Amino acid sequence: MEVYLVGGAVRDQLLGIKSQDRDWVVVGATPEQMLAQGYQPVGKDFPVFLHPTTHEEYALARTERKSGHGYHGFTCNAAPDVTLTEDLQRRDLTINAIAQNSQGELIDPFNGAGDLSQKCLRHVSPAFAEDPLRVLRVARFAARYHHLGFYIAEETLSLMCAMVNLGEVDHLVSERIWQEIIKATQTLSPWIFFTTLQQVSALKRILPELASLWQESNLPQQALKAAKQQQLSEEIQLACALLLQVHPNKASTSIEVDTAHNLTKQLLERLKAPNNIRQLNLLVNQFWAELMRLELSAKDLLNIFDRADAWRRGERFMMLLQCIKCIAGNIPHLTLEQINEHIKAIHQQWQAALAIKPRPFLKQGLTGKALGAAIHEARLSAIQATAKERSSDS
Repeated sequence: MEVYLVGGAVRDQLLGIKSQDRDWVVVGATPEQMLAQGYQPVGKDFPVFLHPTTHEEYALARTERKSGHGYHGFTCNAAPDVTLTEDLQRRDLTINAIAQNSQGELIDPFNGAGDLSQKCLRHVSPAFAEDPLRVLRVARFAARYHHLGFYIAEETLSLMCAMVNLGEVDHLVSERIWQEIIKATQTLSPWIFFTTLQQVSALKRILPELASLWQESNLPQQALKAAKQQQLSEEIQLACALLLQVHPNKASTSIEVDTAHNLTKQLLERLKAPNNIRQLNLLVNQFWAELMRLELSAKDLLNIFDRADAWRRGERFMMLLQCIKCIAGNIPHLTLEQINEHIKAIHQQWQAALAIKPRPFLKQGLTGKALGAAIHEARLSAIQATAKERSSDS
């Protein structure tokens, strides 16, 4: 029974990056031997065990044979005679197919260390083509290491294109696609994930609503870059990445607000995205074109506040404004100073209107429609007064 450190921990160690998790492969053992030593079994597809003390994952060395479509279309063999090289050969990229023994020596049958030094993402073997999820994984690795200068080998790009053309990615389930999107937003260059999928024609197969936009407009890419640079939340990054509506005067692709709303809803429902992400994305598609207008009257602004439920959902409205700032920064006819002042003005006018409370009107005996009308007029006056004050200051 021999134990080796494998995968990401070895790769990141060679890159000088702190690794979050450590995975191990066990050669020459049976499940019964693992259980006898106190390891706890996990996973249904193949024998994986948790160490009794560290709770790190220990997987028996295995080979896989294609037996169907998609991520789960494999038959696994985890017999004691499976060698370390056979186990490493089934992995996706050479940089992930490096092992380290207990003496710290590297076992690198596929020159993963060489590809690391060359900053190359290269598939290990033709078996790469058997798992469609690897198309998304390579796109994510490209995003993860883009800032270090990594690139995808031409032969790997060609293989990814062939997999897409054969329809393999059509068998990916929505949950796995969403998981890869989320992981991509956690990288330093998440836009590379989408542009890589676009490059190998996978975007139009798995995220067809986004394909023409990412091909014909750089708006979502630039907005996502801005969100990442400003270290904004994952929700805001996703709203920028999944932007479906393009300003009709500044891009060859334009989608009406209602159509964008329906497409966004359709996309996020299919991906089973959480409700908070669905709501923010729908809000952005509904309001960003309106909010980017520099000349907004007090009535128009109050109407937007009402429709966006800015009174009860203040945190969400703040995220909407941050999204608008990221998007507007890439519209050519607006300067950065104009954008910052515009968003600042909207925020101040919203805060002024938000300060209007119903209690004084209730004390006056107002109820029902009369109460609502009084609050509405008071909010309108607060917005107008704030706008006038800003105008006089400038």
